[in-house]
Amino acid sequence: MRIVVCDDEPLARERLARIVQESGHKVVAQAMTGLEAITAVKMHQPDVILLDIRMPEMDGVRCAIALNELENPPAIIFVTAYDHYAIVAFKTNAIGYLLKPANKDELLEALGKARNLNAAQLNGIRKLEDPTARPLREHITARTHRGVELIKLTDIYYCTADQKYVKVRHKNGVVLIDDTLKDLEQEFGDQLFRVHRNAIINLSYLDFLETVDSGQYQVRFKGLDETLAVSRRHLPSLREKIHSM
Repeated sequence: MRIVVCDDEPLARERLARIVQESGHKVVAQAMTGLEAITAVKMHQPDVILLDIRMPEMDGVRCAIALNELENPPAIIFVTAYDHYAIVAFKTNAIGYLLKPANKDELLEALGKARNLNAAQLNGIRKLEDPTARPLREHITARTHRGVELIKLTDIYYCTADQKYVKVRHKNGVVLIDDTLKDLEQEFGDQLFRVHRNAIINLSYLDFLETVDSGQYQVRFKGLDETLAVSRRHLPSLREKIHSM
């Protein structure tokens, strides 16, 4: 892939460029500011840009917003020393957010995600028919011991309320996120369905609804040996949903 590397720190920029080139990709340009990055993207039409956030003249977030206005914007992967910009960064439709010093495996994994997105998918991520609408995410973000991680919506089995956090059970384990169940339900209502006041499930993994003791019901998931209780309040709507699937 053709890649632009943007970072105001020369050593950080050169390190990223070296990893990219050693991995068989091509660095078509390097930039020190957001403004330089925009110019480089217009000139070289890269597939991906590796973008720092804290930079002079124009920061990475504003740069990403400007890049998304281009006819053929690159996939954006942020590489930064600051984890607290993650939510804002992903609202620019970035496909990756790595914390410095990003290791080679993390960077290659992010580049692999970019390579696997075809043009139609990228266009769908970047552009909306209604420019004032909230972008539809394909991932949620979680802070873990490894930094900020992207969890694919399609990998999530269910989400449950866990005190002040939400616990997300996905194909590779469990993470805690700051989003509320209500927020997730409103944003991903076509995929995440309420079965209890403390739980929403991914309908794609719903296997079947079964009766347990005392007339209670629970759901089972495809490929997962776990169950979740269904409340009496949400049982009718779940049954209706199952019949319509």
